[in-house]
Amino acid sequence: MEEVDDMMDEFHGRDGGGSDSDVNEFDYMNSRNQDTTAAQARGGRDIQGIPWERLNITREKYRQTRLEQYKNYENISQSGEVSEKECKTTEKGGSYYEFRRNSRSVRSTILHFQLRNLVWATSKHDVYLMSHYSVMHWSSLTHTKSEVLNVSGHIAPCEKHPGSLLEGFTQTQVSTLAVKDKLLVAGGFHGELICKYLDRPGVSYCTRTTYDDNAITNAVEIYTSSSGAVHFVASNNDCGVRDFDLESFQLSKHLPFSWPVNHTSLSPDGRLLLIVGDDPDGILVDFRSGEVIASLRGHSDYSFASAWHPSGLTFATGNQDRTCRIWDMRNLSNSVTALKGNLGAIRSIRYTSDGKFMAMAEPADFVHVFDVEGGYKTEQEIDFFGEISGMSFSPDTESLFIGVWDRTYGSLIEFGRRREFSYLDTIV
Repeated sequence: MEEVDDMMDEFHGRDGGGSDSDVNEFDYMNSRNQDTTAAQARGGRDIQGIPWERLNITREKYRQTRLEQYKNYENISQSGEVSEKECKTTEKGGSYYEFRRNSRSVRSTILHFQLRNLVWATSKHDVYLMSHYSVMHWSSLTHTKSEVLNVSGHIAPCEKHPGSLLEGFTQTQVSTLAVKDKLLVAGGFHGELICKYLDRPGVSYCTRTTYDDNAITNAVEIYTSSSGAVHFVASNNDCGVRDFDLESFQLSKHLPFSWPVNHTSLSPDGRLLLIVGDDPDGILVDFRSGEVIASLRGHSDYSFASAWHPSGLTFATGNQDRTCRIWDMRNLSNSVTALKGNLGAIRSIRYTSDGKFMAMAEPADFVHVFDVEGGYKTEQEIDFFGEISGMSFSPDTESLFIGVWDRTYGSLIEFGRRREFSYLDTIV
């Protein structure tokens, strides 16, 4: 990619470090002027604002080169070639979500190349994302950003709870994030967990899952238990899965496994935990007892993504073998469908709350949205350039947000669900 990247260097600015809130007002307004609206995109402007007409390469040629030269990271050699033979051929050209806006005034970033769950929408207008050492809130309604949490310096809880580390942490490197309703949980490279309620000042709770050398927090999931209590599950590189009760701010469960856990998903009824990690096989576990109910055999490499369909009958796993597999609870001997990416590993998977669509994100350049009700036979392929920090459907399914990490074209891309009747842009 070096030769192609050199052609674009004149448009690449300096990589801003530190907190996103440190960007001055001039830079902020300049970035806003570089945002792309739906009306501009319909008029022929590149959705990311890349000036192809001024470059010595066309978009088509650059895409072709990326496809030919992008190197997918594998823990198991040639895992992609093995799995590709089983993949279903899908029909492209679906149009389920339409482009609304690319906002370069808010920059989405990542710290760990395998962990891409750093974008979360809590409504069709509100999204939270990591930007360097800051958790930022972005309003797509007003096109304004605000800092919610800054972990570049010292951070400590302002509430006292048993087991909370009152001394807090310094310069936390956030590896994963989850935001749901009014709760934000950030996980760190050294097992840190930081809990903040968005409607309260300060941080409520700080803890460290482990002091093990291999302590990185790989994923966090917030859920409400059958009793109505708010919990979260943390997946950790020390081979543990931990469940925390946020009513009491206490560790309520610790399930140890034989390999690092990269991602977990709790079934809609709260009974089963889907676990994937540094093993080609995933597992289904009884969440109460920790008993392994089934092994999921089919992938050829390590997995970093999983998600349940809202019905609780099917679920999906994403792997570094460049496939997403769909599984049916009624027959777990084999996956029912294998879906293929273009460039690399499937790093993130999300279902809409109504179960009609599933999105899977590659490490860079592509997000695929599948028609679930149509049997995953058709897809909308969202094509852009840049590493993907995360993606999120809004709870009401109306919006899809994609974080793009790039030293110049880093941004947040917003799509809106296409309905039978669409509205004209009110702001251009």
